[in-house]
Amino acid sequence: MAFSSQLLESAVNEFAKLPGIGKKTALRLVLHLLKQDENVVGQFSEVVAKMRSEIKFCQRCFNVADGDICSICSNSLRRQEMLCVVESIRDVIAIESTQQFNGTYHVLGGIISPLDGIGPDQLNIESLIHRIGKEKTEELIFALSPNIQGDTTIFYISNYCKK
Repeated sequence: MAFSSQLLESAVNEFAKLPGIGKKTALRLVLHLLKQDENVVGQFSEVVAKMRSEIKFCQRCFNVADGDICSICSNSLRRQEMLCVVESIRDVIAIESTQQFNGTYHVLGGIISPLDGIGPDQLNIESLIHRIGKEKTEELIFALSPNIQGDTTIFYISNYCKK
């Protein structure tokens, strides 16, 4: 695509770096922002920058949080002894949207995938094992991908827990 403005082209290229956003969609988004009032775009920019600089990860479960502990872990009405192990924050959001699970989570940050160079040391497995031992976990639920990498991760954690 040929652009009449270097600024426009730079903005399109940045938007196109987002997952699922191609050049055409990026251009559509940038043109939409150009039509908006400058204050609206400024607020959008501020919110994104603030989100990136101020968001934290829960020290207990590694979910996103505004403070040191996320709202799920700090909720006394949730079943603290029930722990759902997930790959990513996106999984927490998906399960929470069902409003059917009343326990807590542990976000691994991925799954074991030797072909991709991801081993147990790159994931939040050690903290999970420590958490299971420290807290009174009665039930461990694995909500991982139903593939060989997910199965490998479950097998690894199960064996680690038996030690």
